[in-house]
Amino acid sequence: MSRTVTVGLDGSPESRAAAEWAAREAVLRGAPLKIVHVRAHKPAHVARAPLLGPETDQHWIERMPRDAAEGIRLVHPGLEVNSEQPAGNVVDILCEAAGSAELLVLGSRGFGAIGGFVVGSVSLSVVARAEGPVALVRAGEQAADEHRTDLADVPSAAAPFRPVVLALDTDDPDDTVLEFAFDAAARREAPLRVVHGWPEPPTAFYRFPGDAELYDSLERRQAAALTEVLRPWRQKFPDVEVVEVSRCGSAAQILVNAARDASLAVVGRRIRTNRLGAHIGHVTHAALHHINAPVAVVAHG
Repeated sequence: MSRTVTVGLDGSPESRAAAEWAAREAVLRGAPLKIVHVRAHKPAHVARAPLLGPETDQHWIERMPRDAAEGIRLVHPGLEVNSEQPAGNVVDILCEAAGSAELLVLGSRGFGAIGGFVVGSVSLSVVARAEGPVALVRAGEQAADEHRTDLADVPSAAAPFRPVVLALDTDDPDDTVLEFAFDAAARREAPLRVVHGWPEPPTAFYRFPGDAELYDSLERRQAAALTEVLRPWRQKFPDVEVVEVSRCGSAAQILVNAARDASLAVVGRRIRTNRLGAHIGHVTHAALHHINAPVAVVAHG
């Protein structure tokens, strides 16, 4: 795996926002940025333009990644930016890019009528199949959105970063996911809010004497389990402020609520090789559709 941050670009507003976010992420990581535009179908707005001939269309396609790279270099003059235009199946090429990059960044089309992200089929397919980390960025995402407000109560890129939020399963914690989240928080000099949701005990549907004591005992055990999983990572990243959130209820809903003020949300996805095929899990699905901040999905074994 190279240390490159790679972004998929198709000319849409969400992919341009993803490219700008990927450039900022590459700067944080001290890594080069690669812009990948897959030669496949025409962008919808080009296909609808009757006055554009095939030569003009081809010219636009060839210029798009170069223009994007030049714009990013102007904003980040010290950043190494490369671009390429492979031909083939978009999902296959982007999955291959994710496997060879430190991080692949894709766009998501903002909010739909139901109040959540509209995640395109390409982005969702890549997230479900990729064996490397993939970050999804909504259309309209700007640098200031990742930061706290300044003294005038205005979001500012000069202010400290908002927290990084990690969804953690204490029954099956994965080092790859934990490493990614702690590293992201360290690079941003931001707090890491680690969220663990656990189900209600079976007696929640009934009322028995001693239920309150049982619940309190379970709550303490769950919180202690979270603390124990995080202990070695606190030692490895001593400068990262860690906030532990252990709550009873839907893990997906707890994560979405905890990430309302996040600069980045991190979720894991187990790589499945069985006949069920690609699967992202309900917590990751909720994160992709309902968290406003960029969401990094980290595949693990």
